[in-house]
Parts: sequence; C-alpha cells; structure tokens
Amino acid sequence: MADYLLVRNVPGPAWDHSKGRREQAGWDAHASFMDALAAEGFVVLGGPVGAGDGDYTLLVVSVQDEAAARARLADDPWADTVLKIESVEPWSVWLRAADGA
Repeated sequence: MADYLLVRNVPGPAWDHSKGRREQAGWDAHASFMDALAAEGFVVLGGPVGAGDGDYTLLVVSVQDEAAARARLADDPWADTVLKIESVEPWSVWLRAADGA
C-alpha cells in the first residue's frame, strides 16, 4: 500500500493562457478550497511545477485510493474546467529526512 497519492493537474478547457494562475477565473474559490484540503490533512504538499506559474501542479494527498482522491477533488470549483486531473499515482516514500533536519 502506498503512503500517498500524487495527483497531477494540467490546464483544463477553461484555462485562459493569456493570464497567470492567480488571475484565472474563480481563483479565490479554488484557493480557499485547496487551503481547506490542506488544513484537514488531505493535501500534504501541493503547488505548481516548473518556472513561474509552472506547467502543471502536483498534489501529494493522503487518502486510501484513487477513487477517493478523485471524488474529493471533484468538489474543487476548478475541477474539469480550469484544471483537469491528468494522472493519479501511488507513491511509496522510502527515504525521509530525520526530524529537525
């Protein structure tokens, strides 16, 4: 069983390529939703990958399986519009820094 799932999100059909990530329609609602997921421990880490606003986003989520991850993320105001899930993969953590490192 994996420790976490990695969720890769890419721009969806409503993504406006002339604007930055924080300028997309509905940014405040999306950001609030994601902050709540982090506060509840569902999202362990998350953010854009690549220079600037990034080419895609990666979420490390703590949930049992892909179906549960997709179901929870379906409530995102950006789901399947501004962002779409490209992949969900299990991630087993084998290496970890010692506490306080």
